[in-house]
Amino acid sequence: MTLSIIIPSYNTKDLLKKCLDSVRQLVDEIIVVDNGSIDGSAKMIDASFPNVVLIENTQNLGFAKAINKGVKKASGKFVFLLNSDTVVRKDALAKAFGFLARNPDSIIGLGLVNPDGSIQSSVYHFPTIWRAIKEFWFGIENSYQKYTPKGEDAKRVDAVTGAAMIVSKDVFEKLNGFDEKYFFYFEDLDFCRKASKKGISVYYLPFAKILHHHGASGVDMPKIVHNWLVASSKKYNGNLKYYLITLIILLGQKWQRLIGKN
Repeated sequence: MTLSIIIPSYNTKDLLKKCLDSVRQLVDEIIVVDNGSIDGSAKMIDASFPNVVLIENTQNLGFAKAINKGVKKASGKFVFLLNSDTVVRKDALAKAFGFLARNPDSIIGLGLVNPDGSIQSSVYHFPTIWRAIKEFWFGIENSYQKYTPKGEDAKRVDAVTGAAMIVSKDVFEKLNGFDEKYFFYFEDLDFCRKASKKGISVYYLPFAKILHHHGASGVDMPKIVHNWLVASSKKYNGNLKYYLITLIILLGQKWQRLIGKN
């Protein structure tokens, strides 16, 4: 088996169904890791997708743990880590595999498109204090925040989002998977940072596009999601760097508003 799709899910039943409809004919193995959903997701899978492998967690274990459980179960040489709020275009996987055939030991991130057709930023620089200063004090865009590389060719980048990431199972295991100290957010950035330290390339493929309803799992609980983001940022950056970057961003935003009024 060449490819296994791993889909973590948390209370996204309707979007999950659309996602599964888009990939059910594309691969032999689809694994959904449900993080204690209470919206009937598991029953929907049993009724409509009997060939999907369903791992049911009794509670929300977070994104990293869900991915790791799914990959451990996977039979494919490659694993496609895919958010439940996505719809995969028919040609996206074929284009991605064409690139993987030439770069089998790399990590690739597919291009993401918003429901309105606009391109969704899904590439990261490794965050630094200097990058935060460049973006929020000097107004140099695409220095710190998520961005979209220009052009339609594959680009080597620091990191890509885990919403649509393909990697060989060997590489995933070599990097010890996603670090489970991250409940939600930064696990993909940390994974790519580990790859960089081991000389493993990360690529963004703008020509292999999928639809992504960004943030669907957390839309009804913004404060909780924000707390997850803050906690993960502190774990990734360390407390001192986190607070320095946060201060730089807040003061930089105030400065930009001030000079914008003049």
